[in-house]
Amino acid sequence: MEAYRLEDIVKPLLEWYEQHKRVLPWRENKDAYRVWVSEIMLQQTRVEAVIAYYNRFLKELPTVRDLAACGDEQLMKLWEGLGYYSRARNLKKAAQVICADYQGIFPTEFDAVVKLPGIGTYTAGAICSIAFEKKTAAVDGNVLRVITRLTADSTDIMDNKFREEMKKALEAVYPAGRCGDFTQSLMELGATVCVPNGEPKCGECPLSKLCTAFRKNRQTQFPVKKKKAERKNVKKTVFLLCCCGEFAVRRRQEEGLLRGMWEFPNIDKTVSAGEIRDWLSQRGIVNAAIGEAFEKKHIFTHVEWHMKCYVVRCDMKGNDTAWNWVTKERLEREIALPTAFRKVYDEGMKRMDKEEISYE
Repeated sequence: MEAYRLEDIVKPLLEWYEQHKRVLPWRENKDAYRVWVSEIMLQQTRVEAVIAYYNRFLKELPTVRDLAACGDEQLMKLWEGLGYYSRARNLKKAAQVICADYQGIFPTEFDAVVKLPGIGTYTAGAICSIAFEKKTAAVDGNVLRVITRLTADSTDIMDNKFREEMKKALEAVYPAGRCGDFTQSLMELGATVCVPNGEPKCGECPLSKLCTAFRKNRQTQFPVKKKKAERKNVKKTVFLLCCCGEFAVRRRQEEGLLRGMWEFPNIDKTVSAGEIRDWLSQRGIVNAAIGEAFEKKHIFTHVEWHMKCYVVRCDMKGNDTAWNWVTKERLEREIALPTAFRKVYDEGMKRMDKEEISYE
């Protein structure tokens, strides 16, 4: 990776960014807290999906101190649907560290920022460059794609050594006083022009004349990425239990996938009608009305859930002490359901409404 080539991209990229940058709420000012929250939310999540969550989050928790003091239920409800819930937990942990160790003021130095819970070198680089005008590159998938196409570099982008080399090479050409803009211009180009899926929009790219992959018509050959291991398929049976206007939910274990979050009662396999009756009976529920099965799928990073789901209406709550019975209003306003179970709830309610069956 040649430094002089990278230096050549700075001026045209900044000029392009000034003309074409999207209007996004986290760009309204360079407050470190706002930048930090946006960067955490944007991990593994599309910009379009984040905007509404971001605005609601900042309205409810406008400062680091508000985040540090918020209850876990409130935090999870604000995060509901975004997925990767450890991000939210680490946000709160980091906010508490900032309040305890930095008097509620976000640290300005990279070495301090990168030590905060949930913040890696990419996020620390983004925060320090955007909020504090530090020469700290933020090398994410967008940046890796732009630079490997620009240089026609076939190195595996999952190689940590390569990422570190790219970070140092970029930092060597960061423009003083425009560090934040340069970081965001690279991200913006990768997100809107040098796109990850489909053909890149080379006719709109300010760097096309400098791009080796474009010159050789090899754009789609980069970046090179090691193939991921196939996801594990897991079968589950999920129950939307309704009794006297309340629904059964329970806490997941404090370890593993979706740790400590709310879920509907479920079994880690597909079961027969007879097995469902036995399972309910063992929990003190008899004469239940079991609706027709419907299927839902949810994909996590390494696991894929295939869920066979049932609406179950009963006139007794049974004897399972792990279940909490909550109203529809509380389930929708207060209980943070992971997206997988929210899918089950939404479809179950549609079926109850369609069949004109009251949950009260």
